[in-house]
Amino acid sequence: MKTFDSLTEQEILALAISLEEEDARVYEDFADGLQANYPEQAVKFRQMRREEDGHRHRLLELYKARFGDHVPLIRRQDVRGFVNRRSVWLVRPLGLKTVQKTAESMELETKRFYEVAGRRATDTGIRQLLGDLAEEERNHARTAEQITLTKLSETESAQQKRLFLLQVVQPGLAGLMDGSISTLAPLFAAAFATHNSWATFFIGLAASTGAGISMGFAEALSNDGSLTGRGHP
Repeated sequence: MKTFDSLTEQEILALAISLEEEDARVYEDFADGLQANYPEQAVKFRQMRREEDGHRHRLLELYKARFGDHVPLIRRQDVRGFVNRRSVWLVRPLGLKTVQKTAESMELETKRFYEVAGRRATDTGIRQLLGDLAEEERNHARTAEQITLTKLSETESAQQKRLFLLQVVQPGLAGLMDGSISTLAPLFAAAFATHNSWATFFIGLAASTGAGISMGFAEALSNDGSLTGRGHP
């Protein structure tokens, strides 16, 4: 295993090519693992994979112009200082939070690699390309965070809507139905028994007032228990 400081500019470019190829394959694995449950995020990770492929092609063009067609296979595990990554296929099914953390860590590590390598490079063209790629990897880290945070925000919003339906709308509708039935029952009974519209009216008014008071107390107790967590089973 070599130290980073011992690498030549040729070896640094070869390592960068290998890193970009690996990152592109990881993003394709992310996209494949997210496709079933998070298709929109899968599309965005495939876009990031294409961008990593673009980085690799730029590095290859510069490498061939400086050092020829043969590119030695130098991998991250051949150089001291890189973080060991767990293969994506070992952690399936993929969760969105896991993907976000992994992608952000990948981009930050690659960004630091380009920054350090760029400072060591003496060739102007190599130094410029490595600096440009460092900035693009920084933007990728932001993109990875935004991709997942947007989805998490949508999920939280859906959960809030569901809670509102369960805690407010559903109890309100149930109370309305219960109150309506309890009000109409004595109203129809009075109408059939007395055949007097005024008597029916006053009985209905009394029943409605009682039902309204009952519903008000029931809803207050329901809200106190469901929203503050102090309700009794």
